[in-house]
Amino acid sequence: MKKLYIFGFLALTSCLGFKELPVDYDYSYKGNFKKYRTFDMMKSLNSADSSMINASIEKSITARMKFLGYKKTGTRPHLIISYKMYFDSLRFNGYEQPDIETWIKNKKEDLSYDKRKYNLKTGTLLIQFYDRRQNRSIWQGYATTLYGNIDFGNQRHLRNAVISILDKYRFWADGFIEQQADVQEEVDNP
Repeated sequence: MKKLYIFGFLALTSCLGFKELPVDYDYSYKGNFKKYRTFDMMKSLNSADSSMINASIEKSITARMKFLGYKKTGTRPHLIISYKMYFDSLRFNGYEQPDIETWIKNKKEDLSYDKRKYNLKTGTLLIQFYDRRQNRSIWQGYATTLYGNIDFGNQRHLRNAVISILDKYRFWADGFIEQQADVQEEVDNP
């Protein structure tokens, strides 16, 4: 029980000074969202493309994933995470789908992907999760502001964008909750 209070406190304190941005996401019906334990960041092959290289974004993604119990590893991670900053406006194809938490309860894989076109403003951040074993994208979230762009030069704006997006990915790492319960049991009954 104490562990739940700690998680709640951490979630609350991480939101202080946080301005939630409009976010949307879509996902693959083939995703094994409750079976992932490890992750790594995708390495950009083009070092000249600054839209895929940002230490603040990587640090924020890593912190969020570790909070959810995922372990970062460079050796055969379950998830590979990439991101891209779009400085200009863009047209983007996403999908109209049931809320992921509703879908995960019945996991119907025969649902159709109803395409949805987005006209995103300047200053959009896209984060994608790839299942390394399936070699496919299984989740993507994107954030932009309604009244202006995300200032990619402002570390606070970047952290807010990452938090806003990853708040929509709500899956604990496989075995993490059980592990925390075992640790709590050992603390309660030495």
